[in-house]
Amino acid sequence: MTKPATAPAVWFPAIRTGTGSDVFTLQLCQGLNASGIRAEITWLPHRAEYLPWTVTAPKPPPWANIAHVNTWLHRKFIPANLPVIATMHLCVHDPALVPYKSRAQKLYHKLWVKPLEAQVFVHARYVVAVSRYTAARTQEAFGLRNVHVIYNGVPMPADTALKRRAPHKSFRLLYVGNWSRRKGVDLLAPIMQSLGTDFELRYTADAHGAHQSAALPANCTNVGRLNHEQLLRAYCDADALLFPSRLEGFGLVVAEAMSVGLPVVAATSSSLPELVTHGETGLLFRQDDVTAAVASVKRLAEDITLWERLSIQGRQNAEHRFCLETMVRSYEAVYRDLIGTA
Repeated sequence: MTKPATAPAVWFPAIRTGTGSDVFTLQLCQGLNASGIRAEITWLPHRAEYLPWTVTAPKPPPWANIAHVNTWLHRKFIPANLPVIATMHLCVHDPALVPYKSRAQKLYHKLWVKPLEAQVFVHARYVVAVSRYTAARTQEAFGLRNVHVIYNGVPMPADTALKRRAPHKSFRLLYVGNWSRRKGVDLLAPIMQSLGTDFELRYTADAHGAHQSAALPANCTNVGRLNHEQLLRAYCDADALLFPSRLEGFGLVVAEAMSVGLPVVAATSSSLPELVTHGETGLLFRQDDVTAAVASVKRLAEDITLWERLSIQGRQNAEHRFCLETMVRSYEAVYRDLIGTA
């Protein structure tokens, strides 16, 4: 008689950092439970990243047969008696990131984070990256092989929530993200200055207030920090996402914009060409090229047929490649393979 296969049961010991990795863990856990896979998060305080000896290591739930971790987790929080899968969200050892680090960050990443991640990879049976770009940088930095790629997923709003319309008379751009040079925020002012009064930019506030020191022209408006529902409304009320980021591990904001049919104008950097196909699901401009960015935005604003086509095809692209259910199914397949129940 064949023994019944054991179903995956997943435990996430996760450090709460207030970043996109928290959203990833929460959405994956919720998606697994919705699909019938038992999953649970044990949140650790942020200091567990840099002062792990001050935090008591939690015990895995007795029902768990897999531990899923992010790569910055200290080895004291990694259970020895469970198979481990690790997800890499951004390889901070990427040489392309060096110009955007402070001296302190360089030392922290080299002397603390890289040894932490190396230990995680020793324990992990599966290493997953959120893009092909991140997988390649991870393999280069650690000499790994077989880093699997599973794109991040985003919830797909119902079509009835989208109700696309003609662009605003003053073409409305949206920037979503924190304010760092890595994100290309220093390009927003010259882009908007060149675009002029027929265009406006609405931008989200930085978590630490860095946007307050930005010298932006009058056609730029701060919309503050937005929760999920407010962000969805902001996407739906914009005419295009402007995303000049120089380096992304994945590009969650781009996937979110496409999920509501918002055309994307983004830089050809890091993982972003994996999300956006130029002229088909969005427009790409050469990294750091203000003139090209301005030309792309104007092209989109002046060609309603292009605008409508990118809206529709961007949404279809997100549904096919970046929906939350696709991500959950991909991880479920990894879990089943990990415990030998595929």
